[in-house]
Amino acid sequence: MSKVSAAEAPVGKKLGFFAKVRKYRTLIFMCLPTCLFFFFFSYVPLPGIWVAFVKYNYQKGIFGSRFVGLQNFEFMVQSGKLWTLTRNTILYNVAFIILGNLFAVFMAILLNEIRSKAFKKVSQTMMFLPYFISHVLIGVLVFNFLNYDTGFVNTLLSRWGFERWQPYADPSCWPGILIFIYLWQQSGYNSVVYFAAIMGIDGEIIEAARVDGANAFQKIRYIILPSLRPTIVILLLFALGGIVKGNFGLFYNIIGTNSLLYETTDIIETFVYRASVTDFNFSTASAVGFYQSLIGFGIVMTVNYIVKKIEPDYSLF
Repeated sequence: MSKVSAAEAPVGKKLGFFAKVRKYRTLIFMCLPTCLFFFFFSYVPLPGIWVAFVKYNYQKGIFGSRFVGLQNFEFMVQSGKLWTLTRNTILYNVAFIILGNLFAVFMAILLNEIRSKAFKKVSQTMMFLPYFISHVLIGVLVFNFLNYDTGFVNTLLSRWGFERWQPYADPSCWPGILIFIYLWQQSGYNSVVYFAAIMGIDGEIIEAARVDGANAFQKIRYIILPSLRPTIVILLLFALGGIVKGNFGLFYNIIGTNSLLYETTDIIETFVYRASVTDFNFSTASAVGFYQSLIGFGIVMTVNYIVKKIEPDYSLF
């Protein structure tokens, strides 16, 4: 008697593990590259966390170095850097996530309202261009705009009879500058997902609203924005996973090693880079990275739990 294949199994019968693998082999094969990527780059390096709990010795290696417990974490707390790094990283990312998503939704809605196809394509291209500019080039542009001696801004201020501005000695002005640069570079790219979600809205619903006399603002408020809510929630949950992961390229190429600005611009990534590459303090750098991962994990789990209680369909798991 021949065996019944997984695809021909009776409805309601629970499939075994190997039967499921056989039935969904195509999907599993498609997911295999992603699974291998995370296995080798996320799970295989996990034993390296041990560096955070030892005084690293180059000759003895990771597991041969002297165990010091939480001494590396105590150093961060006592030095006062931990609070500053955490505050700066989280506040910048909160601003990036909230304002970035608001601008992306706004730009996607504006694109959807454009009737001229030629103008829409040109607008999309212009919105995309900043995303492909490297952070190195952005750092050069910012310096040429803001430097004290020959910067574009100070040249104009000097010609108009105003006092020159010294932004590279004033840490209070950089949060606004960095947020503006981030929005300028990322908003166009981030709007693609929302624009695709708008394109997926049933056109008959919008047409029925027009027949009923709904204007453009009512269409956006009562049809488009509610339809975008699942996409917004899911993207916010994904973004919260990296809320303690700073944009290293942006901060390092614009701020560099200017210690005068560290009070408001130093984030976890730049500190880890200086500690590991400049100061060669791998134990402290690893401790900061481990702390960063724990905070991110806790935030994702907490927010996902809240979303699951409010809207179970929108949670990640």
